Amino acid sequence: MPDTRADAAQLRADMPLFTGPNWDFGSLRRVYEAIEKIAFDDLGLDCYPVQIEVITSEQMLDAYASVGLPLMYRHWSFGKRFAYHETLYRKGLAGLAYEIVINSNPVICYIMEENSMTMQTLVMAHAAFGHNHFFKNNYLFRQWTDAGGILDYLIFARDYVAKCEEKYGLDAVERVLDAAHALKSHGVNRYAHRSKPNLAEERQRTEDRRAFEEATYNDLWRTVPNRNSDDRDAETREGERQQEEDHRKLGLPEENLLYFIEKRAPRLEDWQRELIRIVRNVEQYFYPQKQLQMMNEGCATFCHYEIMNRLHDRGLITEGSMLEFLHSHSSVVFQPGFDDPRFSGLNPYALGFAMMSDIKRICEDPKGEDREFFPEIAGCGDPYRVLRNAWANYRDESFVLQYLSPKVMRDFHLFQVADDASKPVLRVEAIHDELGYRKIRSALAKQYDLSRREPDVQVLDVDLKGDRCLVLGHFVHDGVLLDEKTCRSVLRYAAWLWGYGVKLLEIEAATDKVLKTYEAATDAK
Repeated sequence: MPDTRADAAQLRADMPLFTGPNWDFGSLRRVYEAIEKIAFDDLGLDCYPVQIEVITSEQMLDAYASVGLPLMYRHWSFGKRFAYHETLYRKGLAGLAYEIVINSNPVICYIMEENSMTMQTLVMAHAAFGHNHFFKNNYLFRQWTDAGGILDYLIFARDYVAKCEEKYGLDAVERVLDAAHALKSHGVNRYAHRSKPNLAEERQRTEDRRAFEEATYNDLWRTVPNRNSDDRDAETREGERQQEEDHRKLGLPEENLLYFIEKRAPRLEDWQRELIRIVRNVEQYFYPQKQLQMMNEGCATFCHYEIMNRLHDRGLITEGSMLEFLHSHSSVVFQPGFDDPRFSGLNPYALGFAMMSDIKRICEDPKGEDREFFPEIAGCGDPYRVLRNAWANYRDESFVLQYLSPKVMRDFHLFQVADDASKPVLRVEAIHDELGYRKIRSALAKQYDLSRREPDVQVLDVDLKGDRCLVLGHFVHDGVLLDEKTCRSVLRYAAWLWGYGVKLLEIEAATDKVLKTYEAATDAK
């Protein structure tokens, strides 16, 4: 086969890689290799190997339903999500993503067969290289995810759930998964006190446990007579002493509620614990993405913009293709005003792309205020090195705190407002002056802090001597309490999994004052 990479690099300006909207696999290959050369040589990207798969709109809807993963166990919520998105799409009320990319090794990039050749070029630059580089290099993905093992683990999870449905019944399995899904946002490790799961070892551990149970099972134990009451009383007293010892070893408080239930719930069977573990591991896989949406999408958008412009500058795509690209790109980075009916907060694509483009400007053509705010990078002349460092070592919160510039604040018309529910009016706290810029940057960074966006619920205590009630605590910040209806519903699932009653205390984080108490009985569902 000829070296198409070399051919693509040597194409003359009057020989674009493609003309017209139609594509074929030969065109995709040529375009991919031209993009690859620019990504590696010009931008210095470092990527996983890529597997590109062309799919239909229905397959894209299916990928939506299974939270973007190519393999997933069965659950009714996925079908509900599929029906919802399909209805909107068929009625023309919503479009579909041009691509979905999976954080695995190799990275799997799904592209729609309905895309034009220009859009296929765009999404390969965006996903197969922009997202790919970010997945491989950002410290949160390196710390929390196992890109090399996720696909094998998903196969194991799908097969294990299917076997449990066959052995224990669909309703029994669904009941455990319903409860685990209700608590999954409280089933992640937020701090690295436990190492990330090795998904290959997780699969082998489960198989070893099953083999051990089969090898040591002896039906004769059914015929052993019951022990007398004195033996049972002695065992009860010993059990109470052991419970006291266990209580000291529980390691409370525990941030990961599902982990605690999986390990400590007295009435769960082994297969139920394994189902909870599967839900935990899948949710842990998504944990970094919650903290990196703006940076991840900003990185991919910046990369596709740089790559598409270089393709055009070198005559590898036509003027018509460039206009089509710019129309799509402008739609992606559009930021509606606060009084626009389409406004729903800051567009992560828009803010991420604006900040990364501004970093390039600061490195190449800084102004006086840039040298004051960013003395380390202003005028350094190497924007891609600065960006690669930011992509590797920051998350949304810290990236905004470090790199949000006065220019971007002015472009987005950002200012800070103090919203105190006890006062009849709003107060503008920060405007566009030197002190205001720093206050706005700090306030916006806090909005990307996951600990402030998600409830901080921890396991505080277990009444081992009495009714074995599980005591949870929600630490309240800025006076924001849990929604009562949702809280009671989720607590019922927690009580069912735990097997005994569950109590939740809403505690003011600053004073440790108990503001509200919820309780759920063990028989609730």
